[in-house]
Amino acid sequence: MAEATKLAVDVEELPSLQGRTFGPSEWREVTQDDINVFAQVTGDDNPIHVDPEFAKETPYGTTIAHGLLTLSLVVPMMRDVFTVTGAGMGINYGLNRLRFPAPVPVGARLRVSGEVTAVNEIKGGWQLETTVTWEVEGGDKPACVAEMLLRYYR
Repeated sequence: MAEATKLAVDVEELPSLQGRTFGPSEWREVTQDDINVFAQVTGDDNPIHVDPEFAKETPYGTTIAHGLLTLSLVVPMMRDVFTVTGAGMGINYGLNRLRFPAPVPVGARLRVSGEVTAVNEIKGGWQLETTVTWEVEGGDKPACVAEMLLRYYR
């Protein structure tokens, strides 16, 4: 397998990133404990996520991660492959599009990769549009695909 592409740039270099790719990150296992804690924090205790006996009888045969848990794992995984230094502040500004094409069964491993599709100057900094894909190890489809907006201020 090819080595991961790690983007590590200063905030002033952001305009040069359009079209650049990053990743894949390291693999991260999604445990039942991760799922249970997420369910507790969010109040989303759908049995497909937290009840292994119930989940055995579903088409998945096991519990699956919440889609929004999968999405939230982008932070530690992207940190492996995408770093901006020199910024006074960086924020997740939102999503243009979000899809969950495949489930994440408990015990599955995920990693992310992506592309910077646009860079636009904003007051005090830059807004990046990134398309990020969450791969499930051994899966046919991605677990998540998101068009994320990231803002970095000087």
